[in-house]
Amino acid sequence: MPHSSIYSRMKKILIVSIAILLYGCLSKRAEKECNTFVERPDPHPDTVSWRSTGFNVSFGSTNTRYAKYKEPDVTVTRSQKLYAWRGERVSAQIVVWTSTPLRQIACEVQELKSSGAVIPAGAVEARFVRYTLTDVFGEGCGWRKAEDFPVSLTGDMLDNIECIDMDAKSVRPVWITINVPDSVAAGIYRGNINVYARGKRPATLTVELEVAPEILPPASQWRYHLDLWQHPSAVARTQNLKLWSDEHFNALRPVMKMLAGAGQKVITATLNKDPWNHQCYDAYDDMIRWTKNEDGSWTYDYTVFDQWVDFMINIGIANMINCYSMAPWNNELHYNDAKSGAMITVKADPGTKDFIAMWSPFLKDFVRHLREKKWLEITNIAMDERSPEVMDEILGLLKSVAPELGIALADNHQSYKRYSYIKDLCVAIGSVPDSADLAYRKANGLNTTYYVCCSDSFPNVFTFSDPAEAVYAAWCSKANGFDGFLRWAYNSWVENPELDSRFRTWPSGDTFIVYPEAKSSIRFERLIEGIQDVEKLAILISKLEQQNTPEAKAKLKSIRLTLEQFKSPVKPDNMEAMIENAKMIFR
Repeated sequence: MPHSSIYSRMKKILIVSIAILLYGCLSKRAEKECNTFVERPDPHPDTVSWRSTGFNVSFGSTNTRYAKYKEPDVTVTRSQKLYAWRGERVSAQIVVWTSTPLRQIACEVQELKSSGAVIPAGAVEARFVRYTLTDVFGEGCGWRKAEDFPVSLTGDMLDNIECIDMDAKSVRPVWITINVPDSVAAGIYRGNINVYARGKRPATLTVELEVAPEILPPASQWRYHLDLWQHPSAVARTQNLKLWSDEHFNALRPVMKMLAGAGQKVITATLNKDPWNHQCYDAYDDMIRWTKNEDGSWTYDYTVFDQWVDFMINIGIANMINCYSMAPWNNELHYNDAKSGAMITVKADPGTKDFIAMWSPFLKDFVRHLREKKWLEITNIAMDERSPEVMDEILGLLKSVAPELGIALADNHQSYKRYSYIKDLCVAIGSVPDSADLAYRKANGLNTTYYVCCSDSFPNVFTFSDPAEAVYAAWCSKANGFDGFLRWAYNSWVENPELDSRFRTWPSGDTFIVYPEAKSSIRFERLIEGIQDVEKLAILISKLEQQNTPEAKAKLKSIRLTLEQFKSPVKPDNMEAMIENAKMIFR
């Protein structure tokens, strides 16, 4: 047989063998139905300039919201270095993009190994980033027409579904979270994440995690005062459950456990009718039922209030109970009239006879009830953005009728000098009390935080905000001497937040930071990152102050200079780099 013929046959055998080998490497995972819901169309897809071909996978940046139908500006890299203290939670982001339709995109995380030590695969999460409609910031807070603001798709919700399908010329980020056990040894840990697509060769990415010897305590021990207001009624509505039923509380549990895991310190409770006059999509349901008896006396049913507070304390949120409000936004109260059986609504402006007549007996009974429940020391009567004139009337009545109760105020009137004794004071960003006032409050065990809302373009956590703003927010609180941060809405969901985060009055995402059924978000994960940074700073500063060496003093000076950069509520041009450079303090 001629040599050329033998060579030809051998070449064919080799090609077939390689083809069989390659086919064996392709993803042949069992057929699954992956899509749980269909995202809204992108109003401005950019597929014309698409150059990539095939199935592409790379690490990206946690500072970027990758557009769904725009080719990502990513230098392909299959390895990522991360740094963490023991007990810390760290994130990375993978970007998947394809020129052709793909089915069954799935991620498989593996354990991270060091020399003789392991971080189990169960400590690593891979969640698909889902897209929702968003808009842009607009000056002021008020009713807005959707057509007046440009709309786009934004990646925000983190979905723990098993797999997902992809359109041609589309992008799907995957958010990676590593919960570093506090019991593991310090060292360098490495592990793989495999990304699968049906009929495609899997992509393998490598994580290298440097675990420092230092330990970050659990969230329940964090000193940072986080106050994100909860909205239980929204959970009932989105899951079609009866308010305050066992099923409702079961649905609340994972949502509120997620909040406890961020270091939340405050339980949000209500005293009477919806304190915010149904400004959200869902009204706040009563937690305390007021009844006026036929003889003119009052009865108060605390059943729901007690269930809610007990529930939250058992979850691990137990520092404060802030009860809204003696100054609801329309000054209306309501009660059940025992004689007629009707629900009566009364407008009781602070300082009027009706105000005093209705609140005085309630406050006395409320103190009695709280004392019985052993909650009096942690309970505050809370007000939201009320004027000094209104506050004078409320505080005067509290002082005369129920001086045992604490006071909480979200203050946009620079009232911190007028009411220097308020137990839980939260000022609007840009209204930083001077150092003497902060020192006085700190010395007297009074809590001082700051807040942002619909009127603040930066630092904020709208669905269009740069992800790093959530980290900056925590550094800003530390730089300005605050004890923490307040945001008015943890889960005041719009009608369908998974599909459209816009609302009738405020910038997109203003009313919530997590999603129904305990789904996290890029914003929430970055917020936790910033809080962890501040906790680590407090630990590091305390350690250096105790050392009292020239080296320690030099490092403390460096920390102070670093923090100075974060005092401003104006967005710096180099925000992401500034944050990354600041984090070098921990090395």
